[in-house]
Amino acid sequence: MFDHVAIAVSDLAASERFYRTVLSVLGVEPGHADAELVEWEDWDIVRTDREHPVTRGLHVGFRARDRAQVDAFWQAGADAGYRDDGAPGPRTQYGPTYYGAFLLDPDGNSVEAVHGDREDAVPDGHVDHLWIRVRDTQASRRFYTTIAPHARLRLTHDDPGRVQLSGPDYSFSLVRDERPLTEHVHLAFPTREDATVRAFHAAALAAGYEDHGAPGERAVYHPGYYGAFVLDPDGHNVEVVNHNRG
Repeated sequence: MFDHVAIAVSDLAASERFYRTVLSVLGVEPGHADAELVEWEDWDIVRTDREHPVTRGLHVGFRARDRAQVDAFWQAGADAGYRDDGAPGPRTQYGPTYYGAFLLDPDGNSVEAVHGDREDAVPDGHVDHLWIRVRDTQASRRFYTTIAPHARLRLTHDDPGRVQLSGPDYSFSLVRDERPLTEHVHLAFPTREDATVRAFHAAALAAGYEDHGAPGERAVYHPGYYGAFVLDPDGHNVEVVNHNRG
């Protein structure tokens, strides 16, 4: 899985209500919640501030156990008054067994529950995929293929309008279309070696990308948290982290 994906929200209480409403249907509840941050497994929402501008234009898909759970996700959101972004149903353009439903969160990000036959086993309620609208798909491709060996990514789709990279059990797509760009997403990829964190950071800087935090321990998160941060071509904060938890 992603280690974590984080977005900044304009109203933490409102976004917490939304994500509690829809993710509880998928069987996940927050593992941590305070006045600044709410965390579900690999999904985090944080209060916006000067360092964390609000995230907009993101699409995130969460894994559902079956089609009935997709339906229940959408119905729970609709019953709570959240905006529809696509009723439950097959989306065969994405795959022969792909079944999804879409809602908009309070900041207008598109949030999906998806079920389909795939060999990997993402747990229910975890991030299945992201779609990020970028300024230049090939510039973003160069960045992510540069860090791919250190983030356990592989290139799985490559054309002018969409580039897809996949991890062991998730994917994210970099797309260019007429809609506004995605803004202010944090992506963190896991590793079990501090040396991989350092190699990721060194490779990105050697290729000319911008440092956003040198390799080191961030005990503010927990003892042993060892990460490094760089910015992708659209300014998204990208991390590789080793939790050093044995």
